[in-house]
Amino acid sequence: MKTFHTIAELRTALKSERLQDKRIAFVPTMGNLHDGHMELVRRARQAGDVVVASIFVNPMQFSANEDLERYPRTLAEDQALLAANTCDYLFAPSALEMYPDGKRSQTQIEVTGLSDILCGASRPGHFVGVATVVTKLFNIVMPDCAIFGNKDYQQLKVIEDMARDLSSNVEIIGVDIARAESGLAMSSRNGYLSPEELAIAPTIYQTLQWAKQQIEAGNSSYETICEQAQQKLEAAGFSRDYFEIRAQHNLLTPSEKETQLVILAAAYLGKARLIDNITVDLS
Repeated sequence: MKTFHTIAELRTALKSERLQDKRIAFVPTMGNLHDGHMELVRRARQAGDVVVASIFVNPMQFSANEDLERYPRTLAEDQALLAANTCDYLFAPSALEMYPDGKRSQTQIEVTGLSDILCGASRPGHFVGVATVVTKLFNIVMPDCAIFGNKDYQQLKVIEDMARDLSSNVEIIGVDIARAESGLAMSSRNGYLSPEELAIAPTIYQTLQWAKQQIEAGNSSYETICEQAQQKLEAAGFSRDYFEIRAQHNLLTPSEKETQLVILAAAYLGKARLIDNITVDLS
């Protein structure tokens, strides 16, 4: 695996691959990689001839009171993990390389509406940072397809809408959530959890499963289900952010006839903000 830190070097390497008519599959990450990320890399290997990963802790998607400075940077370990999982190229730029004029002067991309709800309401500006950096990375790598995890369900929808609205030629591929044996969704932020918190954390998935069972049993009082779920999480030791039942395709409040639902949760446990989701098919 070759690692590049500048846009020019990566473009030169990928140009030769493109001239050989190879299909390029791209996995953007913020590093501190785990097996959930490797599932994305393995899916990329299935989808393309050349696998490119990126590691960039994007300052544009962190607000002033969030964990940008303490977000784990583990480049050497990440390189070894990617190489062991047949990644061909790693792009690991600096913030200066990505934002030479600073993030405040950076042209921004916003998917209106979808960026302001759920995690967007809790983290104002977050999805503008996501959409902007992913657009830049697509322009740099010029992949045929890009692989994202379904754990960040809203992020995936933002990127899908962005790619469609901007007439991008990149195929967006979502991959199922990778989970520990306990059911806890794999996340870089799980590293913030103490051993005691790690034992509590799977409750978020168990509560999502409970809510799904309620819906499948015919309970259509979604507001009540969500409030009871919040109470379950608080009783386990979480601080609430949101617990919502939405339509899968647009994340809006579902109509009575909606059959494709997604239940989304975000909650704080100690220093970690955990997110998870589960889909429901009533058809």
